[in-house]
Amino acid sequence: MEDVSNVEKLESIRSLQSTIKKLENALSQMTQNGASTTLVKKRLNAVYIGLAILEKVWNQKPHQYTHEDLVEARKVFIGLTPSVENSYAKSKIGSPQRTLLERRLKALELVVQAINEL
Repeated sequence: MEDVSNVEKLESIRSLQSTIKKLENALSQMTQNGASTTLVKKRLNAVYIGLAILEKVWNQKPHQYTHEDLVEARKVFIGLTPSVENSYAKSKIGSPQRTLLERRLKALELVVQAINEL
């Protein structure tokens, strides 16, 4: 895996943790409203896996995910990347939203790279 600074590691982990919180909130609201939750559950599971993989690579923490879990999570991350890139391109330079999206893109990239190298 490429040489990643401690700042990038911390920002990537925080980005994934933030994404988990947002997806958990969305899942809760959608469940209450009776909306279909399949996509949100799939993304939430992928982000859990992504966070676990980065924790394994950088902090040697074990994870319980199978090879199939990793392959599926990788597909989800690759599928999410274009929409995050589009949002990033539309965001205002210097805005907090742009910073958040920039960190999220880096986290997505690092998770895919880490899964590829396992």
